Amino acid sequence: MKSKLNRYLMIAFATVQVAYGFDQAAAQKKESADLKNFPEGEGPAAIGQKIAAHFVVTPHTNFGRSTPPRYITYPETCTWYGALTFAKETKDTHLLQQLAERFEPLFGSSDTLIPKPDHVDYSVFGAVPLELYMQTKEQKYLNLGKQIADKQWGTPEGPRVNAEARRFYAKGLSWQTRLWIDDMFMITALQAQAYRATGDKSYIEHAATEMVFYLDSLQRPNGLFYHAPDVPFFWGRGNGWMAVGMSEVLRSLPKNNPNRTRIMQGYQAMMASLLQYQASDGMWRQLIDDAESWPETSCTGMFTFAFITGVKEGWLDKTIYGPAARKGWLALIKYINADNDITDVCEGTNKKNSRQYYLDRKKNTGDLHGQAPILWCATALLRK
Repeated sequence: MKSKLNRYLMIAFATVQVAYGFDQAAAQKKESADLKNFPEGEGPAAIGQKIAAHFVVTPHTNFGRSTPPRYITYPETCTWYGALTFAKETKDTHLLQQLAERFEPLFGSSDTLIPKPDHVDYSVFGAVPLELYMQTKEQKYLNLGKQIADKQWGTPEGPRVNAEARRFYAKGLSWQTRLWIDDMFMITALQAQAYRATGDKSYIEHAATEMVFYLDSLQRPNGLFYHAPDVPFFWGRGNGWMAVGMSEVLRSLPKNNPNRTRIMQGYQAMMASLLQYQASDGMWRQLIDDAESWPETSCTGMFTFAFITGVKEGWLDKTIYGPAARKGWLALIKYINADNDITDVCEGTNKKNSRQYYLDRKKNTGDLHGQAPILWCATALLRK
């Protein structure tokens, strides 16, 4: 009798242990996909505040050179935009005021710093005044931002116009089209912002049309993108521009837009491939599919943003991509140093048909190419 009782007790104990194990595993799985709760000091509000505050006091940058820029550079534009969206999500009116004050001289003595919108890298600047308009409702910001967005799709003009630009324009595309993957943030971010600011669907339709053209022209069977048609390497940050660009377009593209299905297909194919190439520590590499290349922070931030956005919007399976997004964020912020500069950022990079060229690119610290994606990720994590 005693032996039988002991056997029952052992079975009961084992059952409890198994159940506890299942509960523990389920809890761990849930925690790994959690995009709301982070260890103290590692959440999006705390990290974003530090990076945004650092940006506010940073002079206009010039791609690492000691001399001031002739005009606002696109990495600064991207960081400015990120700081503004972060201010919006945190309802930080003081930060918004600081970011608006940074802009104010551009309406006066420093107006020459406004980039001439005759190239994708210059035109993206318009995203900043459009965001300022949406948050402040001051007409001067809308006037400037809309003017830049309209020129991106307007009649080709200026010394940069060539026969290729005219061909693209004749096809209903932006004359600034050049089929570099970087363009799919530079063009689509501006047009999406113009749509958000005005409600005019022609802007988001421009962005979607351009995106489909780039997807059809450049996406490879594995879902990733060469830096350019003549450069067969999957450069990290270049692919990052595509990942963020698709996320930003899809976030605002109306459900009934005829191009939405095609863009979603391209986005999901890319995300599935990126999931396979994420390293065990959460990082992605300078050349995505090259195990000998180094972990790079700007592309890691961009891919993490795309994962976070996809999970939050319901485009990606939370149980699969949630853990990857969380792991990416927690890996990324480990590269922020005591000065709130992120390290291991690939320097500004032209295209070149050489693997060694990409492997040898300098690792910068505090480069705004890397600061911006941290703010984008912080914003995405805070969005409802």
